[in-house]
Amino acid sequence: MKSTKILALLLVVVMCFSMLASCNLFKKPDNGPDNGGEGTTPGGEDNGPNIVEGSFTYNSYASSLGTNWNPFTWENSSDDSILSYITAPLATLAPLDTEEGLYQWVYDMATEITDVTAENQDKLSKYQVQLPDGVTDPSQVTEGYVYEIKLNPNAKWQNGDIINADSYVYSMEKLLNSQFRNYRANLYYAGESAVAGGAGYFNSEAPIYSTVVSYPADEPVYNVDPSEVDTFISLTEAATISSYTFKTLYEDYGFISEETYTALAELSNSFGYIPVNDETKDLVMKGCVEYCSAFNFGPDVTPEMAAEAYFDEFLFYVSGVGEKVDFDTVGLYKVDDYTIHYVLQTQLDMPSFLVSCGSNWLVHPETYEANVEEKDGLLISKYNTSKETSMSYGPYMIETYEDQKQIVYVQNPEYHAYQKTESGYLYSFTDYEVDGEVRQQYQTTKVVVDVMTTQQAYNAFLKGELTEYAPTPEELPEYTLSDRLLRVDETYTMSFFFNTNPEVLQRLDDGANENSIVLSNYNFRKAFSLAFNRADFVTVTEGYSPAYSLMNKLYHYDIWNDPASSYRASEPAMQAICNLYGVKYGEGTPYENLEEAYKSITGYNLTEAKALMKTACEELVAAGLYTAGDPITIQIGWKKGPMESADNLQVTKVQEYLNAAVEGSGFGTITIEGIGGIDDRYGDVPKGIYAIGYGAWGGAAFYPFRNFQVYCDTVQYAGQINELGCWDPTTEELTINVLGEPVTRTWQDWSRALVGTGEFAGLPNEEKLKITATMEEEFLKFYYRIPLCGTTICSLLGYKVEQYTYDYNIMYGFGGFNLMTYNYTDAEWDAYVAEQGGTLTYK
Repeated sequence: MKSTKILALLLVVVMCFSMLASCNLFKKPDNGPDNGGEGTTPGGEDNGPNIVEGSFTYNSYASSLGTNWNPFTWENSSDDSILSYITAPLATLAPLDTEEGLYQWVYDMATEITDVTAENQDKLSKYQVQLPDGVTDPSQVTEGYVYEIKLNPNAKWQNGDIINADSYVYSMEKLLNSQFRNYRANLYYAGESAVAGGAGYFNSEAPIYSTVVSYPADEPVYNVDPSEVDTFISLTEAATISSYTFKTLYEDYGFISEETYTALAELSNSFGYIPVNDETKDLVMKGCVEYCSAFNFGPDVTPEMAAEAYFDEFLFYVSGVGEKVDFDTVGLYKVDDYTIHYVLQTQLDMPSFLVSCGSNWLVHPETYEANVEEKDGLLISKYNTSKETSMSYGPYMIETYEDQKQIVYVQNPEYHAYQKTESGYLYSFTDYEVDGEVRQQYQTTKVVVDVMTTQQAYNAFLKGELTEYAPTPEELPEYTLSDRLLRVDETYTMSFFFNTNPEVLQRLDDGANENSIVLSNYNFRKAFSLAFNRADFVTVTEGYSPAYSLMNKLYHYDIWNDPASSYRASEPAMQAICNLYGVKYGEGTPYENLEEAYKSITGYNLTEAKALMKTACEELVAAGLYTAGDPITIQIGWKKGPMESADNLQVTKVQEYLNAAVEGSGFGTITIEGIGGIDDRYGDVPKGIYAIGYGAWGGAAFYPFRNFQVYCDTVQYAGQINELGCWDPTTEELTINVLGEPVTRTWQDWSRALVGTGEFAGLPNEEKLKITATMEEEFLKFYYRIPLCGTTICSLLGYKVEQYTYDYNIMYGFGGFNLMTYNYTDAEWDAYVAEQGGTLTYK
């Protein structure tokens, strides 16, 4: 099920137990007291900090509640949000000095984590780890494989049961056990933090399902001949990178009918796969046709024809059966009662391993076993699917749960960080200093989450019944000046990306488009970019920020050693964007230095856009591709879901910008149509289904040097290169000066050169910044992709509470839910709302 964006904001802004998000925000407002509460327990130099006592309830809302918060099988953000209250990480990030933006690693369920590879080199052979490239002797490896985790000896479950090394070993064994086939096991048997031997144990005596077909290039590559093997369809796993699962297509997008999905689900075997035979193929094909009927593939392609191709993408076959292995082949073992060793399958540095320790894999043994049952030959556990089957070891536990109505959390008295006053009040202080002081934490005594519609939530917020609210795009302009508006930037940059292939555009012009051939012209695309008023466009979005580059200020190239290492603030990166928009600085210019010039960029230059449009029209007419004055209609693949009023406002803005630019150029009137309900607009543009797509790339904020793989590496990002309708990065070349010497490589080779053991990955950051910035500048100069705006999450924070800091930091957010403070107790808040006549204003 979908969850509202406020749920994401809760995880980013409010919970922050393990925060690695991104943003910059405003200063703390002056209204309201710094502390609230009915009273305090005396403190001071000798007795420590004062304890703020009282009843403090945080009221939130969601479009739906999680139904399965089992750490082994949870599926969506609604499930994960419940886990974030009732579990605790081994380690996480916290503010150290908010004025300087400094962070610190702090421990929770662990007390110390150290790299002990050098003392345990024999374990590399025992657990058959994958050694670094070129290394054959484990004795050459001294770090990055074996981590010692000292466990918190005070940790307990909510019923008082102790948590020790045996708890962690038991939980990992159940998580990876092949008799369960747990959905979230992939976090521990695959990926960079995979435990050594995890994959083998997960597949022990179990069938291994491999994909029949994949798409690393333009032609499909068959791993086996489908006619020679038994094939299967999975409801919950995608066979190829570009596919969505059947479950996602049904639950999240409604592209497959309930009748079809239910019938398919009933046919799945105990491993969740549907055998494809004469009886089932028609039903599977029916699902593919329903899926493909949502798209416009052009006048010559029916949904039935498209479904044949998509059918292949969902196929699996049994490539073998896993060898029987015991759990002692897995690199997670007990050293003593409160120490475990975690042996990684592949080498991983300490900061990255600590990031992985932001989540946990614990289950309560007795409760887990009590809820195990057999289903179709496999074992499942209903652990953490109701209040009765749940067990907390985090700061909160579930008090009540009404399915799709309300969930209430209260403080877990057995959480190791809590102490109790004589009156029975649970309180906690950080065991680390923040801004030079130990701080009270977890002042919130209760959290209530109600299922509400957006309108219900808005009304409740204004009545003081909710502590926060996420304004809709339509509502947001009313609150842009509010000192209670939290605007959290994300790494994702929304862009228009194109298919500039003349043959494709001409074919599209025979269908829904008219004269989209204009997009093949370089000057038209450049004018398109300069005509786009980004500052105006974001006023009709969900609080997005104008964007003029591929990467925003959240990308850091050396975050673990230098929190100020912003890629965007580096000289090469700023110079690249100044070059792109032709902004100069120094004598004879309005700007004294590079930083001033860079900060002046808006991306909007209607005068230059008009001149370029005139040139573009002349070039297209001369080439016989366009007749002056003819109208232009272009469809843009806009979004996965249906078009809403905010989307239509945005489309109207785009049309206005373009028509302002073509005025007097010789071009006719331009009509833009935004198309919604598109499963894969990213893939549909290079396939030639749409000439323009609207979407975003983001993530990997702590290593911007890998960013260009998503634009250039056709193997690593098979089927996901949005601009393949414009160029071939495997053959197009670029020359960059490296250490003062010109070096020519293909764009694909350059995109790999700074990653892993790439050709230039070992260079100093100064050189890697120059290479990356050059690639960013030169790629944007093609205008195959035009950056428009950076995504944000916006929320109104009620007067009842205060974030610890309003200087948002990429490493610790606003300080975390644990450091949030209250201006009012529950009783004081009710009185305050009554004084305001029962209605609050935040404008």
